[in-house]
Amino acid sequence: MIKSAVSLFYFSSKRDLLIVLNWPQAFARLRINDMTQTPSTMAHIIPVLPSSDIERDLEWYEKHTGFCHYFEDRGYAGLRRNNLEFHLQHHHGTKEDPIIGSMMKIFVKDIYPLHAEFMERCTVKKGSLQLNTPWGTHEFGFNDLNQNAIFIVQDT
Repeated sequence: MIKSAVSLFYFSSKRDLLIVLNWPQAFARLRINDMTQTPSTMAHIIPVLPSSDIERDLEWYEKHTGFCHYFEDRGYAGLRRNNLEFHLQHHHGTKEDPIIGSMMKIFVKDIYPLHAEFMERCTVKKGSLQLNTPWGTHEFGFNDLNQNAIFIVQDT
């Protein structure tokens, strides 16, 4: 294991590299399945959001977003919905280990059925869908119980 102030690298096998980027209050995990790949062929990135109560937040995300819990290990958990994934990491909410909300944008092809679903789940209210924003999107957003902002976005 190699550590630095900016990142932590963990090599799990000769053909598998797990990279964890630790930016101030923004976390992401990237898995490269072949050590011969170049950065331009990186597979995907997984946001990691802060949580003050993993169990509570797993229930909240399933009820309000349809993301389902698929693993948990000592203050760290993963959620999935279709081909999307993000993780939660426990923070104590102290001066040394604060909970500062992050932001995540999920890009979709058709925002209308998701907006209807999230209204039905009582995650957002009618009128929360912003159409034709100046930056070229349709979008709606909400905050989780830790003040993480999640936006569902469709490019126009």
